[in-house]
Amino acid sequence: MNTTNTQSSPPVSITEIPVEELEKMSFTEHLVILRQHLFKTVALLLILFFCLLPFANHTYQILSEPLRAQLPTSSSMIATDVTATFMAPFKLNFYIAIMLAMPFIIYQIWSFIKPGLYEKEKLLTFPLLVGSIVLFYLGIAFAYFLVLPSILHFFISVSPETVAPMTDINSYLTFCLKLFLVFGLTFEIPIITLLLILIGIVSTQSLIEKRRFIIVGCFFIAMFVTPPDAISMIMLAIPMWLLFEIGLLVGRFLEKRKEG
Repeated sequence: MNTTNTQSSPPVSITEIPVEELEKMSFTEHLVILRQHLFKTVALLLILFFCLLPFANHTYQILSEPLRAQLPTSSSMIATDVTATFMAPFKLNFYIAIMLAMPFIIYQIWSFIKPGLYEKEKLLTFPLLVGSIVLFYLGIAFAYFLVLPSILHFFISVSPETVAPMTDINSYLTFCLKLFLVFGLTFEIPIITLLLILIGIVSTQSLIEKRRFIIVGCFFIAMFVTPPDAISMIMLAIPMWLLFEIGLLVGRFLEKRKEG
């Protein structure tokens, strides 16, 4: 009696699928491949989260260092909720895991969309994805080392002498994460500017003609997304303007290279 051994073939990565077969794939098959990339991303996030969990309190100490350095010796951070001493470092640990996994997440996005791109688009997309994550990290670093200490010093220095500043740890975490997100996204302006130019929605000449309105728009946006003080508004608006100029400069270089 003959027996036939059948072995299930391993799942094929989307990058290994020929373009002809990729075009014939159904929507469900694309979702299956997307699920593979999502599974890898979630798995890495969980691994990083549990590896960082023993250091959660130490990580929060690093985050709170700019505030503790500004507080008077008689003041300290407080917890207004019973679970705050556990939840604040726990939430921060989760956000740290996401930030550390961001290059891998970007790579998974790139792996999923790469087969559907033309060769010229592939050459541009990957550097833009890498540049976006680098700029996001730079924005967070800029906010932590320069902006956050300046804002905290301003607010604590103007507090009345009869009031002892004591910040809740959950409120401080929310404030920092919002600040980091704002500056992280702000540092994406060169990438956004380049994409608009490359896609053809705008030209460098039209952006140059509207430069004065864009500068005013930078200060207008900064006024609404930063705390209500002039220091933080200026520290966001000026980098927004300079980053726009960088994106414009690179865009002009690419346009001239394309014409040549």
